[in-house]
Amino acid sequence: MILLITPSARAQECAEALQQATNEPAQVATTLHQAATELRAQEYSAVVVDQSLLDAEPDASEMVLQHIGTAMPVHVNFAISGIERVVREVRAALCRRKREVLVARQAVEQALRSELKGTVTAMLLSCELALQAPNLPNAAEAKIRAAYELARELRAKIGLTSEDAAARDAEVLASHR
Repeated sequence: MILLITPSARAQECAEALQQATNEPAQVATTLHQAATELRAQEYSAVVVDQSLLDAEPDASEMVLQHIGTAMPVHVNFAISGIERVVREVRAALCRRKREVLVARQAVEQALRSELKGTVTAMLLSCELALQAPNLPNAAEAKIRAAYELARELRAKIGLTSEDAAARDAEVLASHR
């Protein structure tokens, strides 16, 4: 959803053009206080703010910016910008937002993989060493083998498998059967 903050007489027309161009609902707030209330109530993908409101009410503009969340802010001077330009600016902002979300998601996934890699490797190594213990009771061996298999599944799910590791895992399991 897009929030359009402007007292402009063409605000509703601009909101309709934004809806058509982006396939996202657009809502109009005519004051910064009304906008802050809307921002507290729901999440927006973009917030289009009339620059004249920001200049006229700097304290209220700070309040709006504090509640903007993950929305892309788009500052526009409605006195000199036509609806087509506003639509272009919002489209560009939404594209930037999508790219930023994708990059952030990839970074989090990579960090999680890196963090889990050491833990999974340690689990596999511990299981391998435990399976090599002499006089290991059958019940204990079965439980360790189950933990070992779960660790291998986890490694596969987080994309850490390699042919060498799989071959080594098979050798370890074969030697303890």
